[in-house]
Parts: sequence; structure tokens; C-alpha cells
Amino acid sequence: MQTTTHEPDRFGMSASQLESLSKREPLLWANSNYAPLAAVDAQRLDPARALARFKRHAATLRRVFAELEASAGQVSSALEPANALAAVLGDVPAGALGQCSAQPSPHEAVRGNWWIKRDDALPVAGSVKARGGFHEVLSVAEDLLARRGVECELDAPEASRIFGQYTISVGSTGNLGLSIGLIAARLGFRAVVHMSSDAKAWKKQRLRSHGIQVVEHEGDYAAAVAAGREQSEADPFSHFVDDEHSVQLFLGYSAAAEELAVQLNTHGVVVDEAHPLFVYIPCGVGGAPGGIAYGLKQRYGRAVHCFFAEPVASPCMLLQLASAPGQSVSVYDIGLDNRTEADGLAVPSASPLVAPLMRKMLSGVFTVDDETLFLDTYLLHQSMGLQVEPSAAASFRGPLWLRLSAEGKLYQKQSGLEHLMDQANHVIWSTGGSLVPEAEHSKFQDKGRGLSAAHPRA
Repeated sequence: MQTTTHEPDRFGMSASQLESLSKREPLLWANSNYAPLAAVDAQRLDPARALARFKRHAATLRRVFAELEASAGQVSSALEPANALAAVLGDVPAGALGQCSAQPSPHEAVRGNWWIKRDDALPVAGSVKARGGFHEVLSVAEDLLARRGVECELDAPEASRIFGQYTISVGSTGNLGLSIGLIAARLGFRAVVHMSSDAKAWKKQRLRSHGIQVVEHEGDYAAAVAAGREQSEADPFSHFVDDEHSVQLFLGYSAAAEELAVQLNTHGVVVDEAHPLFVYIPCGVGGAPGGIAYGLKQRYGRAVHCFFAEPVASPCMLLQLASAPGQSVSVYDIGLDNRTEADGLAVPSASPLVAPLMRKMLSGVFTVDDETLFLDTYLLHQSMGLQVEPSAAASFRGPLWLRLSAEGKLYQKQSGLEHLMDQANHVIWSTGGSLVPEAEHSKFQDKGRGLSAAHPRA
């Protein structure tokens, strides 16, 4: 599709930025609508509700999932120092950062402290989707029992007999489907996952191996969601988990903010305006990163700065936030094809629930190409011994974009952050990978190793 002269106005960005997006060139977009003190609507969307629900059903989760025994039924992941990754990324040629002109030294890359939030290792579901998916199913189960006037634990035989009459379905590229499907099946629901036919074969197989029905659809993720929603609406005994509109998913993700706050405090990390916190999160339709950012903004206010990472083929949240309020846009509108190895992030249009919430709350979005995803997946393994899926590596270059690009330096200056970067903390969110088959991890590493050899560091 050819871009036209009116499109920069339509998308609220410069002609050069729009051209870079259309050409799949990595860039950092700073949100011109960002308001450090943007209000959080805690009356309607209160993360405390999700925290209370997780606490209320911790004993049930502990009983139905042996993997949650060690955490006493809590769905949580570790926070680990990541300065070793920062040092390796600091030795990567500047060309890998697109618009950045200067090559960072390892010292400059590590400026401040880097951390990695290990949602790739979340127990049971193995991805960031666990919190949102579990929370939604727990909410549905509570509601069904309340409507029947039944008071019992969610894994009690009486509850299972009721749940067995219902189907919980979801449209997913894999990770959300696994999260929803696993807990739904364990509580006695029939679980159905709608997927695009080109979704990863191993993810479909894993779902089926757990007794979860997989329904394949022609077209992309959005088409699978639409088909799943339509089928579910025709069945009064079916609940569709709508990744684009679900408040319960969003609240489940928001619970991660308090978890991170406790972990930072345990590590002795101070977060205030003199010690800013930067958080970088991969983004697909927006529910998980949006929920996390929302919770963090409620917790830290102007002391936290959240950035999303999107594939160059699928910058749907960037386009939506850059567009006029109320206008629905798609990556197809600027000639992109939404095809990326980061299948969990291959979404053409952003969530209409999340995008308006992020309009003033999100600091910006940066994009990443597939080669960089594989390279950084490899560099993480080389520096820290961790294995993640490529989409989880989308966030890794966030601190470098902020430190080294012209757009990032301008954001620092306008936000009064230039003299605070040495005492800043950077959290890169790793969103999935622990359930990926070893053969797939080997492919990721081989591809990253080849890219590293083809672009030797200086």
C-alpha cells in the first residue's frame, strides 16, 4: 500500500517516522501525549482486586498445580540482575540500533542497573500470560458458583460438576491459550483455543497434549479471535476470553506491579523521582504490557517510565497511540504485513480497551526486527545462561534506545532525567520461553549464533 501525503497527519508523527515504520526500520517513538501524572482510574480498574483474588484462591492453585507448591500457590517470577546482558549488548555494533549513531561502550550500556523480570519462567504456563489468564478463569469460576448459590473451593467436586457444563474459549497465538486452557481444564471446564493456521505447530501440539481443543482458522490472530468470539456467543454455556477487551485479563496482569515492587525493595532498590525506574515490555495486542504499566503507574507515579517493544512488522500500539483518539488503525494501513517470528506479538490492531488507557500513561514504543530478536536471544544465553523465545527478547534494547538515540536523549532532557541516569534502574520484561521444546531453543540459538558471527563486535 502506498503512503500518501496526508498520512503523517493521520498518524500523528513525522513523515520520516512514518516512512521508517513503513520500511520496517527500527525506531524509538516518544509519546507526545505522555503526561507524567496521568490519572489512574483505580475505582474501575483496581489492581488490588486481582491481588485479593489470587490470595483468596492460592490454596486451590497449590492443590491443582504441583508447580505452585514451592510458592504456596502464588503465580510469581524472579527478578534477576542483568548487568551481564547489558555489557554484552553494549558491545554490539551501532547499526543494530537503527537510528542510533554512536556505538555504546559496555560502561555506557550498563549505566544505571539492569534487571530482567523472568516471566519466561512463570510456573505452569511459562509466560507473562499466566497472571491474566489465571485471573480471568478464577473470576469466571467465582461468578458461576455465586450465581448457583454454591459456597465451596473452586476445586471441590461440587464445583467441578458445575464447571463441567461450561466451555471456556480464547483466541490465541499460543501462550494465552496455554494459560487459559491449563487452569480451565484443571478446574473441570471444557477448554477451546482458536488459533490462526500459521501459528507455531509445537504450540498447537502442546495445547492438545493437555486435552485442550485447538480450532484452526485461516487468516491472522485477529481473524482467529473474531471467529472464536462468534462461536462462543452462540453458546449460552460458553465464556469467551477476549484478549482485546477483557478487564479481568488486564487486572490479572496489573498484579505484577506489586510483585515487582516487593522484589525491588528486597534488592534494596529505591524508586522515586531521584531514582527513576524504566520498564521495557514486549507488546502484542497490549493487554499484558498495558496491565503491567497501569499497575506500575499506580504504584510509582511519575517515578516510573514505561516503554513497549513491538516487531517492525506489527507496531500496532505505536500506530494507535500516534493516531487521533477514537480512530481505529491497523498495521496494514501503512503497508506492513504483520509477519514476524515473534508470533506472540504478531497483532495488526491494538486493544481498544488498553490503548486509550496508555494514551497519556506510556512513555513510548520502540520497534525491533526479527534478526535482532534472534541475536539477543543468543546473547542472553551467552551472558546469563537463560533461554527465552524470540518475542521475549523484544524488550532487551530498550535501555540502549533511551540512552543513545536522538529521540531517547530528547525524552531524557524533556523529562529532566539526564543527570539521574547513573542512579536509574532498568527492568527488561522477559515474557515467555520455559515451555518451548529444546529442539526449538536449539534453532533459536543456531540462528542467533550465525547472526553474531556475521556481525562481529568491535
